[in-house]
Amino acid sequence: MAGPGLPLRVATLLTGLLECLGFAGVLFGWASLVFVFKTEHYFEELCEPEAGLLSNTTGQADCKAQDERFSLIFTLASFMNNFMTFPTGYIFDRFKTTVARLLAIFFYTSATLTIAFTSAGSAWLLFLAMPALTIGGILFLITNLQIGNLFGKHRSTIITLYNGAFDSSSAVFLIIKLLYEQDISLRASFIFLSACSVWHVGRTFLLMPRGHIPYPLPPNYSYGLCSGRGSRKEEKKTAEPENRELQSSECLSPKGESSGPGQQQKLRSFWSYAFSRRFAWHMVWLSVIQLWHYLFIGTLNSLLTNLAGRDRTQVSTYTNAFAITQFFGVLCAPWNGLLMDRLRQRYQKEAKRTGSSAAAAALSSAVPSLALTSLLCLGFALCASVPVLPLQYVTFLLQVISRSFLYGGNAAFLTLAFPSEHFGKLFGLVMALSAIVSLLQFPIFTLIKGPLQNNPLYVNVVLLLATLLTFVHPFLVYRECQAWKENPSKP
Repeated sequence: MAGPGLPLRVATLLTGLLECLGFAGVLFGWASLVFVFKTEHYFEELCEPEAGLLSNTTGQADCKAQDERFSLIFTLASFMNNFMTFPTGYIFDRFKTTVARLLAIFFYTSATLTIAFTSAGSAWLLFLAMPALTIGGILFLITNLQIGNLFGKHRSTIITLYNGAFDSSSAVFLIIKLLYEQDISLRASFIFLSACSVWHVGRTFLLMPRGHIPYPLPPNYSYGLCSGRGSRKEEKKTAEPENRELQSSECLSPKGESSGPGQQQKLRSFWSYAFSRRFAWHMVWLSVIQLWHYLFIGTLNSLLTNLAGRDRTQVSTYTNAFAITQFFGVLCAPWNGLLMDRLRQRYQKEAKRTGSSAAAAALSSAVPSLALTSLLCLGFALCASVPVLPLQYVTFLLQVISRSFLYGGNAAFLTLAFPSEHFGKLFGLVMALSAIVSLLQFPIFTLIKGPLQNNPLYVNVVLLLATLLTFVHPFLVYRECQAWKENPSKP
């Protein structure tokens, strides 16, 4: 990694981190933005007359139809955040980085400008703007994840760091809420976000590759401002044979090179991985944990309103506390990647010494991460199910740690468990399938608000049982790795 390209790579890393931190996952600060929208009387016409009269006092959030409308917007936006990663992942794989980033900038700028010029009378435009905002954000994340390839052994740490920054970007809506309370209009804040597109464009052409960053890196690899025609040809030529992490010389022993899965990966198509048991259980693991997080974020304003006895001041205080804890996702996520990197290096050294499968050793490093993420989600879900307002501070803390581990671990697992030439498509597919499951959050919210009369006990019990199911995934991966170590020729 040392050499004349190091300053450029560090600049790419830091600006990518800033991009993910400031723009990629802002949707998940939805609770802060809902507070502002309610103050601006968005969808207030759906409320009962008596609720409208109380809108400036304690009854502002006490409107079932209004809450359902905001929940529906978040459901659609979070669905698009995941579902569109499959076609956008294909675009990234097929048309490379520059095209994917220009598409991201188009969606993001269109969305921020639309939100900037909406009002209570045109609040329906949020149904278009919020999904577009999330599509742009997820494309920013996908194109930045490859930056981990520039830093070799620290690859998983950087991938999880970027996913943590994605989580932390939800604090942007808290900043907008605080500025709003200081008389900075919603329009001014979103026009500023739109103007930042100039920075995104500059970064696309100066600090990012035209194509993909291969792994492992070929000698004298260059990109961005420093890349020329020759380097792009070299990248194209080396990306195919060298883009498989498990075949790098630092990872595989001679035995692993001749009998490991690397050669088998050449013969296997994308769909053979998509229909594998490993991928299916990973999809279950991600979908269940993600549903908990989406349901919690999408209904947080309503939950806090009920627990606080409709005290608007308390709702604002807890909303701010939640958004502040989200910012620390960028500090939590790298620990997951660091754990995986350290375990992978240790297991691969043992594999090299014993002559066992280095690929299985690398995959084994993901097992503790998968199990720990499930455990964190279980703790978060238990706290969220207890209707005690002060306990929600603990819920917020566990939620941000669990969520930062979830998405960082998801991306890192896919890079370890499957060939990297299929990463964009597999990442997109698992997010798209989990998005379909995430659509359950709206009927669940309607069920709680309607037949269950604001008592989520039965829903929480069912979801807690489903959370226990996620522990099957790390167990099966562990069993598979053990079998693989004993019989390296087994696919």
